[in-house]
Amino acid sequence: MAQGPITPTFKLLLVGDGGTGKTTFIKRHLTGEFEKKYNATLGVEVHPLGFTTNLGPVQFDVWDTAGQVKFGGLRDVYYINGQCGIIMFDVTSRVTYENVPNWHRDLVRACKDIPIVLCGNKIDIKKHKAKAKMVTFHRKKNLQYYDISAKSNYNAEKPFLWLARKLIGSQSLEFVAAPALAPPDTRVDQAIMANYQKDMEDGAAIPLLDGEDSDL
Repeated sequence: MAQGPITPTFKLLLVGDGGTGKTTFIKRHLTGEFEKKYNATLGVEVHPLGFTTNLGPVQFDVWDTAGQVKFGGLRDVYYINGQCGIIMFDVTSRVTYENVPNWHRDLVRACKDIPIVLCGNKIDIKKHKAKAKMVTFHRKKNLQYYDISAKSNYNAEKPFLWLARKLIGSQSLEFVAAPALAPPDTRVDQAIMANYQKDMEDGAAIPLLDGEDSDL
């Protein structure tokens, strides 16, 4: 019996501090539900996450590890053969953004030149500690950046679409079926988002100075 075409499958490393919403973000896609309770991930969970595209199916095997495991402390088996990555921080917790460079350093050290997306989660919450103009790391390292919100489905699919285009090698790739997401539990305040986006644009217009945030 002839086998059908093999679905391109990519190992995606999901990293970031504990409590930033990594497991919630993935399970939102898998089950269409928002995990209201935070339970620290024990060890490593691998979530197969498939998308239907105009160029055929694509699958990400998402490796989600315990956020309490500090950067530099993950076992090599977690990173080995990683093909892409998402670094997540919580816009309501400045320290989670300040730790982004450490997660990035670990990813690059183990996986070299893989495509990486930086995601600022919980954008639906009004009290942002990581201010828009502070978020410059993606500019320094030429990463893609998205604001996201697991609770409101805001930009839920964009990190995966960007990574799929990079990995498949086609900017014409599009998702032809929306991810199975439950109706949003909350809605992003459009006025807040407009101000935040303006701050991001204003920040992007400011030249990065040599030596600025050298650790970043």
